[in-house]
This record gives sequence, structure tokens and C-alpha cells, in this order.
Amino acid sequence: MSGAYTVLHDPNGLIEAELPLDRAPHEALVTAVLAWNDPDLAPRDYEQIALQLTGHARAVASDVRRLAAALPKSNGRGALAEVVLREADGRLAVPLEGTARCVQNRARLVRALYTRLDRLTEPAPVTA
Repeated sequence: MSGAYTVLHDPNGLIEAELPLDRAPHEALVTAVLAWNDPDLAPRDYEQIALQLTGHARAVASDVRRLAAALPKSNGRGALAEVVLREADGRLAVPLEGTARCVQNRARLVRALYTRLDRLTEPAPVTA
């Protein structure tokens, strides 16, 4: 049937949760962006890189949010994740600019979100 489409209803984001993040290329991009000294790119190039990092930051934040929500309220890792997520929400609300500074800020955000994601996925510390 040509032109047909299916509307997907996934209010809990379960389908998205099943898809693994494409982490390696984004980490390589973050590393490259943060190593910039004085890049000479066109504003549109900066904007495209910032868009790529923004989209990935939102995907990582979604994973962090899902994992943090599954933790007991008494777990400190969830509270720290909430702090990082509030910071991420604020930084993602800032409009993109066609500048190296903007791109590097998005790269730092992706790095911070991956750090928090890793802390949420490692085994919980054993308390005596």
C-alpha cells in the first residue's frame, strides 16, 4: 500500500529503551571537538555538529532518566542522576549557535551524561 504508515504509540519509551546507543562514534566526536584549539569552520558546520551532539545528548539523557527512575528512592545514584539531568535540561534549552564554544559545550554535556550513565549501569556498591 503506497503512502500508508503506522502510528506507533509508545508512551513509556520502551521501544527506544531497547535500542542501544551508537556510543563509539559519538565519543570520538566528543574527543575531537574538545581537542579543538582554534578551528576555522563555517557557522553552518558548527551548527550541524551541535545538532548531532544535541540529538545524542537527548538520547543519552533518556537512558539516564529511565535507569534513574528504576532505582529505589534511597539510592544516591538516582539523586545524582537527577542533578545531572536538570543541568542537561537547562543546557539543552539554550539555543544553538554556529560557534566552536557552543559545540564544545554540547560535547561536554554528552561526556557528562555518559559518565552518569556508566555510574548507573555499574553494580551498586555493597554496604555493610
